Amino acid sequence: MSDPVSPAYGVTAVVLVLLAAVLIGAFGIRVSRTTSDFYVASRTVSPLWNASAIGGEYLSAASFLGVAGLILTYGADMLWLPVGWTGGYLVLLVLVSAPLRRSGAYTLPDFAEARLESMVVRRTSSVLVVLIGWLYLMPQFQSAGLVFRTITGAPTWAGGLLVAVVVALNVLSGGMRSITFVQAFQYWIKLTALAVPLVFMLIAWRSDGSPGLPPGDPWALPLHGREHPVYATYSLILATFLGTMGLPHVLVRFYTNPDGRAARRTTLLVLTLLGAFYLMPAVYGYLGRVYGLPATDAVVLTLPGRLVGGTAGELLTALVTAGAFAAFLSTSSGLAVSVAGVIAQDIMGGGVRPFRVATVLAVTVPFALAGMARTLPVADVVGLAFAVAASSFCPLLVLGIWWRRLTTVGALAGLLTGGGLACVAVIATIIGGPYTGWPEALLAQPAAWSVPISFTVMIVVSLLTPSRVPRNVARTMVRLHTPETLDVDRGDWRPRSV
Repeated sequence: MSDPVSPAYGVTAVVLVLLAAVLIGAFGIRVSRTTSDFYVASRTVSPLWNASAIGGEYLSAASFLGVAGLILTYGADMLWLPVGWTGGYLVLLVLVSAPLRRSGAYTLPDFAEARLESMVVRRTSSVLVVLIGWLYLMPQFQSAGLVFRTITGAPTWAGGLLVAVVVALNVLSGGMRSITFVQAFQYWIKLTALAVPLVFMLIAWRSDGSPGLPPGDPWALPLHGREHPVYATYSLILATFLGTMGLPHVLVRFYTNPDGRAARRTTLLVLTLLGAFYLMPAVYGYLGRVYGLPATDAVVLTLPGRLVGGTAGELLTALVTAGAFAAFLSTSSGLAVSVAGVIAQDIMGGGVRPFRVATVLAVTVPFALAGMARTLPVADVVGLAFAVAASSFCPLLVLGIWWRRLTTVGALAGLLTGGGLACVAVIATIIGGPYTGWPEALLAQPAAWSVPISFTVMIVVSLLTPSRVPRNVARTMVRLHTPETLDVDRGDWRPRSV
């Protein structure tokens, strides 16, 4: 088949999404005036609005394109990806969301310093936030280049540059408050962009006699297509379930809620919104397998033209293209806000102007890295970001919130060990390789060994250094776990360095 979509339709769809993002983001200029507006939208975002924004930024290129591509390639076993990405919010709901909001912090490094009373832990957390954010941004720019090349034939870097510029403009205009408006709108664009073409494709599939998989096709069989599949599957489950709570651009959203109760309600709504969305990429992957499409991340873009065809197929593909660019924009915006917030506070001293300078750094560095890194399936790269988050911030948050004996030395040792090992695996996978056998499995899916190591190091070192328990830990734990109905000081926490 030739081009999956008319360039005119595709470009029009992309331009409309970009214009909508810029115009909605520009509205943030009118309502963003203070530092709190830029960092956490002055903590006034309602649960439904916030849940839509979380859905907008969480459903990245990996969700919109990568899940269908991996399911098409490796079969039903890849359904663990959307299950894990959704289930991670259940863990977040039970263990983290409300105490994290009660901490009063702006960012993850703020929480780390407030809980452990250590600038060294704070700086280490800051470095990890930036690394995770850049690692997550790289596949967004790469996927934008793939989609833009598919519809126009332009160089791969052009689509990534387009997304990078629009994201920078949105974040510079109004910070977190502006991005909240944009991301909430883009969640519903993405849902519509997958749902409407899927309805037409299912009608076409039924009129075609409802064909199924050919006899003997291994697609529906578990654990096929990769080396050491049992290890890879369980490591993937661990990374997705535990990595969600360690993603900086997700956690910063809970700082925007008015209180801990609103944070819990937001998490419940997110579970509903994500569950509705993730039903669809799996169907795209299955239909792509049935109709013999090439195993690439572009299956979502090519499938409507294959099943529906004609002008209707081109219009549906243009709609999917619009949804894909909404995915790139919303996720990249959230990541840029979280990375820029950390750079501005921990390196530039805080404030609105440093935040804007940090935004440029937060976008340009991963855009440059995306052009140099080895191209991998987008969901695999995002999975590596989840593995780093699960190996570093997950132990810090769980133990920091629920175990008062966590010490400064233990937390630092766990962050450096778990996060460092996971980062080494990521660098080896993206820059080196490809590998085979156990080296490939262990490096491509490091969570199964890096997460237990991180937890173990934090606990053992803390038990060996009881004198390094933070002096004000009792007061901090009361603040984290006391319901909002009781009279407890909950003003915004400020780092000692600012």
